[in-house]
Amino acid sequence: MNAAPADQIRLLDVQALDLRLTQLAHRRSNLPELAEIQTLQQDLTQQRDLLIAAQTEESDTAREQTKAEGDVDQVRQRAARDQKRLDSGAVTSPKDLENLQHEIASLARRQADLEDVVLEVMERRESAQQRAAELTERVQSVQAKADEAAARRDAAYAEIDAEVATVSKERELTAADIPADLLALYEKLRGQQGGVGAARLYQRRCEGCRLELNITEVNDVRAAAADAVVRCENCRRILVRTPDSGL
Repeated sequence: MNAAPADQIRLLDVQALDLRLTQLAHRRSNLPELAEIQTLQQDLTQQRDLLIAAQTEESDTAREQTKAEGDVDQVRQRAARDQKRLDSGAVTSPKDLENLQHEIASLARRQADLEDVVLEVMERRESAQQRAAELTERVQSVQAKADEAAARRDAAYAEIDAEVATVSKERELTAADIPADLLALYEKLRGQQGGVGAARLYQRRCEGCRLELNITEVNDVRAAAADAVVRCENCRRILVRTPDSGL
């Protein structure tokens, strides 16, 4: 294959722009904010799970408290009715009076026990409410950090994408003047050689594979016509000659 030396030199410009695009893509995929957001999201998920558990416990204990308070109220009302009967003098039988007094005493003990239950449930509910409040603040704090990191990520994305657009346009304009067959060979080699399809020959060293040409290879390159497209014998990339090639 043959191509004007100027077109081969221009190929190095395209290669430099392609490398810049690769660097930008790598930077976009490896922003520190991405790892930060992932960590924060994991923390946020954990804190939300804990918050739901605390809210569920608070809801359960609220129902438990309502039931316990209802039980106390029922016992209190029954004791009040018994006391009213006792105070009315309607019960005259000594045995009935004894039974009524015994029942009132039993209800008083039952009421005391149920009130203890209410207090215990109230304490658990207050504890759950406190945990829920603390976890709510924690979730809000982590969410704020995640939002701030996302804003920094988006700003970095915007900056990178703007540069990608500029470099891509420059690449398009630069590549437009390169012969199609040379550009096609470059693209093929770039796909095979880790993104580098053309390399400068600098001081008898290929800048693609970083290996120095032996004397035979140097003589072959020296003897090649100026418009000949030469390849590195080691990495097979297009080897572009410049005044600094050391030939």
